[in-house]
Amino acid sequence: MKNTPLRLALLLAMLGAATAAPACTNLLVTKGASEDGSTMLTYSADSYQMFGELYHYPAAKYRPGTMLDVYEWDAPGHLLGQIPQVRQTYNVIGNMNEKQVAITETTFGGRPELCRPNGILDYGSLIYITLQRAASAREAIEIMTSLVAEYGYYSEGESFSIADPDEVWIMELIGKGEKEKGAVWVARRVPDGYICAHANQARITTFPLDDPQNCLYSPDVISFARKMGYFSGEDADFDFSAAYCPLDFTQLRFCEARVWSIFQRSCAGFGDRYLRYAMGDATAERMPLWIKPDRKLSVLDAMELMRDHYENTPMDIRGTVMAGAYDSPYGTRPLNWDLDSVAYFCERPISTPQTAFSLVSQSRGWLPDEIGGILWFGLDDTYFTCYTPIYASSTRVAECFAVGNGDFNTYSPTAAFWIFNRLAQQAYAKYAYYAPEIRARQAELERDYLRVYVKAGDERALKLYKSSPKRAVACLTDFSIFLSEKTVAEWKDLEAFLLVKYFDGVIHPEKDGDFIRSRYGGPGPIETPGWSKQWREKIVKDAPERFKVPTED
Repeated sequence: MKNTPLRLALLLAMLGAATAAPACTNLLVTKGASEDGSTMLTYSADSYQMFGELYHYPAAKYRPGTMLDVYEWDAPGHLLGQIPQVRQTYNVIGNMNEKQVAITETTFGGRPELCRPNGILDYGSLIYITLQRAASAREAIEIMTSLVAEYGYYSEGESFSIADPDEVWIMELIGKGEKEKGAVWVARRVPDGYICAHANQARITTFPLDDPQNCLYSPDVISFARKMGYFSGEDADFDFSAAYCPLDFTQLRFCEARVWSIFQRSCAGFGDRYLRYAMGDATAERMPLWIKPDRKLSVLDAMELMRDHYENTPMDIRGTVMAGAYDSPYGTRPLNWDLDSVAYFCERPISTPQTAFSLVSQSRGWLPDEIGGILWFGLDDTYFTCYTPIYASSTRVAECFAVGNGDFNTYSPTAAFWIFNRLAQQAYAKYAYYAPEIRARQAELERDYLRVYVKAGDERALKLYKSSPKRAVACLTDFSIFLSEKTVAEWKDLEAFLLVKYFDGVIHPEKDGDFIRSRYGGPGPIETPGWSKQWREKIVKDAPERFKVPTED
């Protein structure tokens, strides 16, 4: 089809609508699909206007009649209203509470007419209020849907990941527009031994209507769609995604493609079967909601899946001019752009510079709740972060991660977000040099945290727990703060080392972490590798004669 002005306008409108949506990515791992028998959720909180910090809501008791102010999560100064406070709340660290319940999300948007607020609970406040109240995944679903039914929903359509030590659920929910309060929703339990994922596109299609052990839904989820003209078939054929968030090219290429990449890295043969779909063909076979991975995933595997750039797939931009002189897998923003009345786009991988924070939650049911919940927490870009284990029972947060230590518009030299961001900025400029160095140190630290530090922390806490659960919690709190500070110190050292090694466009050779000096103690020889052969070829192709050294006759 030719790129007529009308088609261009339509494409730009479609792409423009999608640029705000592709914001987050989630992976859901059941205990039967994990290497150690834990349930896991991953979450990247992606936004160009979000500061990375670790939220903490201490456990508390309240008097009868106490009211809770509800503020919009994405606009903390915006008071949406009040709801009654419960008598007792749980301790919450980030997106996990002391009962090992974890909740994460991605926004799918959905029908525009349904995304007009008629309530006081936005998706973020809904998550963190529920984490303070829920002792299980099923209880979390009940609390979230009851709150929305009573007080209304303020946000766009949302996919929620909800886990406890035994169960993992995906729930998709969307409001009813400005004229009706509440929301319609479906929640499905991920079968044990399987993994699920979502990335800013509603993924629940048809669902069982009489299986409350594995599927829950609002009573009007089908009838409301009929009333709005979104569906007219038999109840058994109702498709939540088709009704409330129809697919288009951008939802496939920017969103579903990220799910495809997780699945294809976890299951042989998956990628080829669903490639057309991931590339943007809405007529191709749709991906399943969940898959059984070829092997059980470790927490390190979950971290790596969140660092994906479509490497070695048709969406991999390395080797193209878009990758730049240092073969970076990152594109640029906006995702859509045009040239000479033709619409183009950039790929949107899982790993992206605009990540504020990311996490991997582990709910370990074989341990007491005070010890079992771990939040592996990272700041900034998932590819260049280092995940630090934070026990979910922790009653304090390290200053480097704490809310209020800097913000999006305020630099703080002690804030972990800025420390990680500084090194990432250096890496983006010279990806080919920086990425292997950062990745090597990252892998070393994360392996040590899992195999040495967490093992030691568990053992120490279990000994204390036998006589005093409170002492175990205090120990794990101090331990989590120690590891947080260790991570930041390691990253500061790495930043300084790489700054010296690669400053001024050359390489200062080193051996075993020490820079090589001359025999007289001065600087050693430098290396000037220049651009890759591939990039030199691009320069010559673009300007064959411009930089050519003339030959003498």
